[in-house]
Amino acid sequence: MIDYKLYYSVNDLPNSWDALANNDLFLKRPFLKALEHSCPKNIRPIYVGVFKDETLVGIVIIQRVEMYLKDIFRNNNDTFLTRKCKQLISNIVKGNALIIGNIMHTGEHGLYYNKEVISYQDYLQQLSFAVDSIKSNIKLKHNKKVRLIAFKDYFEEDAIHENTAFFIKEKVYKRQVQPNMVFNVLESWETFEDYISDFTKKYRDRYKSARKKGKQIVKRELDIETIGVLQDEMFQLYKSVSDNARVNSFILNENHFKTLKEELKGNFRVFGYFLDEELVGFFTLILNNKSLETYFLGYNKKFHRKHQMYLNMLFDMAQFGIENKFSKIVYARTAMEIKSSVGAKPKIMHIYIKHTNFIANTMLKLIFKFLNPETKWEERHPFKT
Repeated sequence: MIDYKLYYSVNDLPNSWDALANNDLFLKRPFLKALEHSCPKNIRPIYVGVFKDETLVGIVIIQRVEMYLKDIFRNNNDTFLTRKCKQLISNIVKGNALIIGNIMHTGEHGLYYNKEVISYQDYLQQLSFAVDSIKSNIKLKHNKKVRLIAFKDYFEEDAIHENTAFFIKEKVYKRQVQPNMVFNVLESWETFEDYISDFTKKYRDRYKSARKKGKQIVKRELDIETIGVLQDEMFQLYKSVSDNARVNSFILNENHFKTLKEELKGNFRVFGYFLDEELVGFFTLILNNKSLETYFLGYNKKFHRKHQMYLNMLFDMAQFGIENKFSKIVYARTAMEIKSSVGAKPKIMHIYIKHTNFIANTMLKLIFKFLNPETKWEERHPFKT
């Protein structure tokens, strides 16, 4: 017999949860606990366990996200027509959404099942039953309707795309989103200098120029006590960058970075950039087995261009990954061109999405195109051929 159970707290998860999570840190208790204790105010995690004859054979991470105009669109410099378009779209997409996966991070971090004992079709069917149950619970307890359902972030080669019949039955659209920028670390790079020496002259000169401009910046790794002291400054630096995004669905909790450090310990690293002892930037990394996952960052726009802070952060992330023998560095989406200039390659990703209102669902293709417009950019090729 195959069935499912819902959990609303990490503390209630079965003991076998971590053993099933296929070495993905984003599916394990420490990360889920940190997220639960530091979630944005509009996000609530829900966990699904899929069982076969009382044995846990699959897990799902679902996030209930309450989306509203002030969170989705934060740029206040729009024209009158653009504002009206945003208001119209907000009336359709605002409210409760169920995200299968992690809306706060790029990548395939929402689904895992033991394919030796359960089929993908049976696993997805239990997920569908669970989503229906969650929708009913939200209606019963909060008198709210779930308006959007999204399966988030799948590479082109992911086996989920073989389940076309399931998504047609569920009336879910498949949509391509911005690529995930992934940097594959070559075995020949024993040191960071090996990586730089593989650049063409143009990109070596660019690297030297960035380092020269960032020479006044002092970079320090931050321990948990320092993160606690600086968390207000870190939040403001993060938010100044986040508010520039075209579309947003959340604002981090101010204690987010400290909580992740408490739970993940050495698997969560925070590096601060200082000018005259003032924190002017930071970046964070999550050590996910052989993958180095870049996480949130922030910087003071006043110093950003002068010291080429963002480019220097990308180089520092690459250096950490190479020197610590990671097989790849996941730079995530956005800023594709500059990420390609340090060696990252675009990997196409898809999501599956639907609106629970039939009429709105037919309009969703147009809405999605507005919220996720095609970004024109030129891929850079920094390495010698």
